[in-house]
Amino acid sequence: MKGNMEERAERLALYIIENRVTVRSAAGKFGISKSTVHKDLSERLPSFNRSLYLQVKQVLEENKAERHIRGGIATRKKYKGA
Repeated sequence: MKGNMEERAERLALYIIENRVTVRSAAGKFGISKSTVHKDLSERLPSFNRSLYLQVKQVLEENKAERHIRGGIATRKKYKGA
């Protein structure tokens, strides 16, 4: 998925918005690191597509607000043996 970084940033943003996924799962889907996803979305995307950036930022903020809940669920599963 190397090449045009702007195109990659747009594709990442659209994927995250459409599927409501985390940065980690988007990175896995595209075969790049989480830090690359963050850099594409937070630094590159706003410079050429501000409206898309604002939409993806909203999804990422929701994920950030919910991550402590997902962590608690994962811990419960770990110790329940499920």
